[in-house]
Amino acid sequence: MTLRIWLSSAGAATVQVMRLLRDNPDGHDVTVYASNVDPGAAALSAADVAAVEPRYVGNDAYAQFALDFCAKHHIDVLIPPRRLDALAGRAADFAAIGTRLMCSPLPSVEVLTNKVRTYESAAAAGIPVPPWRAVSDAEGLRAAVEELSMTDPRLCIKPSGEYSAFGFRILDDGPLTMASLLAAPEPLVSVDAVANAMRQAAEAGEKVPELLVMPFLDDPEISIDCLSAPGGVLLTCVPRAKDGRFRTLVDSPDLESLARHLVQHFELSYLTNIQLRQYKDEPVLLEINPRPSAGLFHTAFAGINLPWAAVRVLLHGDSGLTRPPRLGVHLAVAEAVMEVDPNPVVPEPLPLPTLPAVATMEPQAWAV
Repeated sequence: MTLRIWLSSAGAATVQVMRLLRDNPDGHDVTVYASNVDPGAAALSAADVAAVEPRYVGNDAYAQFALDFCAKHHIDVLIPPRRLDALAGRAADFAAIGTRLMCSPLPSVEVLTNKVRTYESAAAAGIPVPPWRAVSDAEGLRAAVEELSMTDPRLCIKPSGEYSAFGFRILDDGPLTMASLLAAPEPLVSVDAVANAMRQAAEAGEKVPELLVMPFLDDPEISIDCLSAPGGVLLTCVPRAKDGRFRTLVDSPDLESLARHLVQHFELSYLTNIQLRQYKDEPVLLEINPRPSAGLFHTAFAGINLPWAAVRVLLHGDSGLTRPPRLGVHLAVAEAVMEVDPNPVVPEPLPLPTLPAVATMEPQAWAV
């Protein structure tokens, strides 16, 4: 019997996840459905069935779109990396039409899709977090920069909501030198430029998202891909240290213990991701994503198929994993290509049902 799996908001890296699902160790036949708001998204060319998602709609409308899509296509498993706040609280509705939703509980999603709430909760649980200040206007920005720069000379800003890397900037008021002009570009911006943008947006009546001001944290960045059972029981994890285009699958009991603590504290389920960086030579929490990471497919080099293991946990309650991950592996990330149909047929977006008026969403930052 074919298992129908829908990868919503499918970014380019999802192509590798499709391969892992199809080449699963159980030899189960899988049909992959993929959708994106962009009809030209590369992942749609690799799916068995492609679809276009509605763009900029509220949570109720998006949840209804997802329910209708699952009912129409008899989806068995939905794996969403985005719009989790619209879907997480609807697991029973999906189950009623025969679809299992791979997602952490709504309270966990609501905390972890806001970095302020994430840091507050993690700090209360004894997890080291970097110093940070939340600001929403130009005056608050300048005050936060003045305070934090007394101990940390290099600061950065990022939206406190779930915007992936969109909105991240390193604050730099120094003059442009020829050496920096000819070096590889960095996402630099002056404090004045950010303050002016915030002020102009406020004066124009535009929404100014809450920003975090914090130190620019040092490398290495550690990304821990986690598989857990509902209720926050860690089943396995694979830490990846990043160094440019190189990755190391780190064998560290300390990182595993930290992941176990965070997964239990936030009651995470299925595939999630923890990111750490260094602050004053100590690892601190950067963020926790209650979703699969874009680099999840790197974990295949640990000798385990995490996407399929998560599907097994969701459907049967056991991962099927019989051995621990193979760690200490060094990887190089290189560009890959695939042959696709030059004129793929992608259906039009499904019509949305008539619903009561809902607030429109801010543009989403889709994983790539």
